[in-house]
Amino acid sequence: MPVDGLAPADFRELTDALKYCVLLHDDKTFEILWANRAACRLLGWTVDELKPLKAPDMSKNARQYSRDLGHRWLRQAVEHGIGVTEWCYRSKDGEEVLTEAIAIRVELSARTVVMVQFRDIAEEKAVRRDLFRTENRLRAFLGGLAEGIVVLDDGNRVLFASESAGRLLGEGLQGADFAAYCCDGPVPEREGRYRFAVPGRAPRWYAATCQHIEIESDLRGRMLLFYDITDRVRAEEQHRRDTQYLDHLARYNAMGDMAMAIAHEVSQPLAAAYNFVEGARGRLGQGSGEESVAWGLDNAVRQIERARSILGSLRRYVGRLEQSARLTDLNTIVRDCAYFIELRAQEHEVDVGLDLTTEPLPVLCEHVLIGQVVMNLAFNAVDEMARCPRPERRVEVVTRRGADGDVELAVRDRGPGPPPDERIFDGVFTSKANGSGIGLALSHRIVTRHGGHLDVHANEPCGAVFRFTLPTATA
Repeated sequence: MPVDGLAPADFRELTDALKYCVLLHDDKTFEILWANRAACRLLGWTVDELKPLKAPDMSKNARQYSRDLGHRWLRQAVEHGIGVTEWCYRSKDGEEVLTEAIAIRVELSARTVVMVQFRDIAEEKAVRRDLFRTENRLRAFLGGLAEGIVVLDDGNRVLFASESAGRLLGEGLQGADFAAYCCDGPVPEREGRYRFAVPGRAPRWYAATCQHIEIESDLRGRMLLFYDITDRVRAEEQHRRDTQYLDHLARYNAMGDMAMAIAHEVSQPLAAAYNFVEGARGRLGQGSGEESVAWGLDNAVRQIERARSILGSLRRYVGRLEQSARLTDLNTIVRDCAYFIELRAQEHEVDVGLDLTTEPLPVLCEHVLIGQVVMNLAFNAVDEMARCPRPERRVEVVTRRGADGDVELAVRDRGPGPPPDERIFDGVFTSKANGSGIGLALSHRIVTRHGGHLDVHANEPCGAVFRFTLPTATA
């Protein structure tokens, strides 16, 4: 009799149209009474072929899928109305199919049956295993990260904290106000360096990046990724202190070189002026003529003028002992150093030639430090030449614009050639009996800090060429 316009054959069609597989079992013997089309398709048997089959015929050969356990599961449905399990069926061609199976007691008008609904969950289980494996790997990766990860809400409350974040900032991050951990003001909102600390503990430096994340409705906010750079910051601070010390040492050396040169040079005109004045006074006592006295005083004045000129050169150079870079001409630096180089050369009877470009060579530098490099290289060349025969004693200071547009300065000598020691610029090399080797190391450090390069190679036909390059500056 039709029910709500549906005939019994319609219900069969509806059952066969199900994607879920359905088996009907006798509630006492548990024999198969019927199977829908999906079950037959999955297992590969027809209904008539399924009816005589027992559990061992159509189940995986494993202990958890034994006949006794299968009957216990079906009996549970008979006694309690429902039983749920995972069951591995075996198809007609031997393929094993893992399923989620639900057994339900159904009391029909003619008899009571157990209806088993099952579906293939092999792919789902594989996905679940992959997800579980991926989750475990992610958890292991996050746990082993050096970087800490926190996600903050709009009020800077910690919604999520990785295990590594807990190691960096202590336990109790979850739900905490992250502002309490920030030592330099507000919570970071952009990439940079910040100091974080557990309240009451010494702060440490961290490099941090920020970005907004929104993972469905689960996790939404500002993600902060940070890692400890305290050792790097301390190393940089030490490097800055070392740089300041080297700059101080370079200036100290420059003043020392000039002081020795000035002391030597000023003593000569002052001694001569003293002698002329004493001579003039002696002539006055002997009643000599005015011309003789005037000659002595004039010469004394000239010697004093010479001393004043020497001190003026020193004053002009010392006036450039600034600690900030400025735009200048490399040729100007060389000319400022030329006077002191010439003094050193005269002492050792060495000829010095300047070959400077007519065009300006603009550089952005600390004038006195680059001047110290020029003097170091020139003084070394002069001292090297002092050990050579007099006709060979010549040093050339040359400025040029390099092929790549940089400016360059070269100091050429005619000595035995470049030193063989590869560590010439690290502060341990010197060819002088009383030398410390610090001059070349300082020169290398100064040029490098100005973005340039200092090297040495052989001169032709003999000798060495110390050359440094600096970037060309623009006005």
